[in-house]
Amino acid sequence: MNTHSYQDHELGYTIERAYEKARAIVHRTHGRAHGPVTRLVSPGDVGQLLKPFVFLDIFSTQPNAKPQGFGMHPHSGIATLTFMDAGEVIYEDTTGKKGVLPAGGVEWMRAGNGIWHSGTPVGEGAMRGFQLWVALPPALENAPAESHYLAPEQVPQEGPVRVLLGHYGNAKSAIPAPADMTYLAITLKDGERWRYTPPAGHDVAWVAVSEGQLKTDSTIRSGELAVFEESDQSISFAALGKTTFVLGSAVKHPHELVTGYYSVHTNKEALAQGEAEIQRIGTVLQRKVYRP
Repeated sequence: MNTHSYQDHELGYTIERAYEKARAIVHRTHGRAHGPVTRLVSPGDVGQLLKPFVFLDIFSTQPNAKPQGFGMHPHSGIATLTFMDAGEVIYEDTTGKKGVLPAGGVEWMRAGNGIWHSGTPVGEGAMRGFQLWVALPPALENAPAESHYLAPEQVPQEGPVRVLLGHYGNAKSAIPAPADMTYLAITLKDGERWRYTPPAGHDVAWVAVSEGQLKTDSTIRSGELAVFEESDQSISFAALGKTTFVLGSAVKHPHELVTGYYSVHTNKEALAQGEAEIQRIGTVLQRKVYRP
């Protein structure tokens, strides 16, 4: 039986593991770029494979680039999680919260029945991060909106892993996940190895690389998202150069994705209810802006 040695960050020491066939990558994408934003996942394409993870943007700007913000816009039926790896963003949402999300911070916004929010980069420094959409279960897709903002020191870390959602080892996110899912941000040194063992039932798994390259059964390059075969098998990674990436795993969302322009629900009635609330909030916002 073949074996190999590496530093296991789940257990904290070097061990020998029997060789096992790598968990296969079944889909890859570099997405569609629009300026500094690349859409890696949408509900109408890769999101069908990854649900409850139904949307993922990776954004990156160079120093002294003209800031491009995201004006006030609505959502319903989903939750969004924005993670800043570099740079700062001014945020505001219609739950009444606003402030600055710094590098290493997390914005969690459960849109539920409807919410509007905005994000504007601070300054002209480099900015890099991800925005993820998560489909909500029926009990939450039309629930009241809520948002949580975590400073970098509030994001738990274990070894090379920052826990954005769910748990890893002894670290657990303060954000109330809407279903059984895990979302992690990982930074590995050149040549460093890391192994991820999904929780029971987490058949959905994917990674997206923002810097460097990852070696699994093949190489995943910067700017690329890779979807693994549905299984609860562990996944081993090795970094080729300093590498940063995010990883998601979850129990598969068992519902259809019924989509509007900014919304994802489980049925047409729930979508209609969410879009009606979005329109109501939008009318209120418009009156505030144009009040004489």
